[in-house]
Amino acid sequence: MTTASFTTPAWFRADLVAGMQRGIEKEGLRMQPDGHFAKTFHPAKLGSKLTHPYITTDYSENLLELITEPKDTIKDALDMLRQLHVLVHRGLENGEMMWPLSMPCMLSDSDEDIPLADYGTSNVGRLKTLYRSGLGVRYGRKMQTIAGLHYNLSIGDDLFAAWAKAENRSDFANFKNEKYLGLIRNFKRLTPLVLYLLGASPSVCGCFLTGRTHSLVPLIEGDCKTLHQPYSTSLRMGKLGYTNSVQEDLDIRYNDLNEYIKGLRRAIGTPFADFTAIGVDDENGNPVQINDHILQIENEFYSPIRPKQVTKAGETPTEALEKRGIAYVEFRAIDLDPYSDIGITTATACFLEVLALYCLLSDSPDLLPQEDKLLAANTEIVVNHGRKNDTTITTLQGEKPLGAWIVEKLDEMQAIADAFDEHHGGNEYRTALSAMQGKATNPNFTLSAQIEADSRRLGGTWKLGQLLAKKHQSELLTHAISNEDAARFQDLAVQSFADQQKLEREDSESFYDYVQQYR
Repeated sequence: MTTASFTTPAWFRADLVAGMQRGIEKEGLRMQPDGHFAKTFHPAKLGSKLTHPYITTDYSENLLELITEPKDTIKDALDMLRQLHVLVHRGLENGEMMWPLSMPCMLSDSDEDIPLADYGTSNVGRLKTLYRSGLGVRYGRKMQTIAGLHYNLSIGDDLFAAWAKAENRSDFANFKNEKYLGLIRNFKRLTPLVLYLLGASPSVCGCFLTGRTHSLVPLIEGDCKTLHQPYSTSLRMGKLGYTNSVQEDLDIRYNDLNEYIKGLRRAIGTPFADFTAIGVDDENGNPVQINDHILQIENEFYSPIRPKQVTKAGETPTEALEKRGIAYVEFRAIDLDPYSDIGITTATACFLEVLALYCLLSDSPDLLPQEDKLLAANTEIVVNHGRKNDTTITTLQGEKPLGAWIVEKLDEMQAIADAFDEHHGGNEYRTALSAMQGKATNPNFTLSAQIEADSRRLGGTWKLGQLLAKKHQSELLTHAISNEDAARFQDLAVQSFADQQKLEREDSESFYDYVQQYR
């Protein structure tokens, strides 16, 4: 099968996609009925946010995070994500809803009003809160209220086995790591395409930018409640969003797994003057950040995609990768789709899987600092001006019009979409790719353009968010959950509190001594 300049390998068969598994992590702020962020504690009906396997919080007490199990089909993953949303909406109190956009709803001007997630009195729980305190003193708490969606994808061993056999490779574990890293490098190269097609944060509430220098302008003349960047796609992924200038020169590379691990560990072990100046403890001796290093822990490293391995008790992410290699990849550059009640549609999920396999099977030379700088510049261009007709990006082959470049890449993905549909039956993957091709040729079809247009029509993005939040909540509350599932989730919530209490009882080390390991 050949499309444009991409050819699927001779060994590749459609049935090799059967082993693919996917899981979703979806964040969302709890909001009050008036559109302001909620200041209440995590609802007790939802269980312990420290130990519940599926319902927790991210940065702040009001930033929910819903996590599905790995699933064999997109339908199963989205069904579980919807089930978790139903449970959350049944557990919300005081008329609260889930804000449907990535950029936050109305916030207070003061950072201190954004409550850090409280995970209880165990050392592991207090460390999670301390890590969030550190993010707050380093970058400000408002940045941490941005929500996103992570799409986690593992490729079946059948596919890797057929590939390894074709290349006469016997070192299977190393082979898998190499191929996953090739996928990651190509995804980084295609991040501008992802932001253009799936970006859904072209505007933001003015309160998010209080005290910050920016170039955004009012969406509606004379009204500073909603600010935007004309033609922008994903402010979340730009310099005003979830980014970190401190990390721009880290030079963490994805060409070799050991090199990646060493790069991360170097950043975790290296003090940074600005963070040293903050101090690790306050004047009363209470910790305010885990340490004064470039990264407190691995999770502080911001990247549009990460190699992942399931961690065992007491293991860090890099230890898990070092011992057992890459198990799956985490796509992180995905804005919430506010028009979906669960933040993602089947079409988007289908497209991400086509993209993943395209990145995996395409040639993927080493990604070196010169190209990385180009990619960072391209990302910022697409973040701010992606929908402008004359936007160009710079590749190693020279300057290219953004739209034509995206069309070229999507055309090359056709054979992959065909293979998915051949295996699964139906037409969902081809339909998803076709929709993306429509967006590539007409910027007005993009999510970011739709949000901008609806925000103008309704009088602001926060009004659009409020309208969609109410709509999604009323729809989700009509969904039924079987008695069996309801009982299972109830038991999980009860058990999660027991698990948290057990952790708190069993701690024998003082928190001060516990934190010293990370210093």
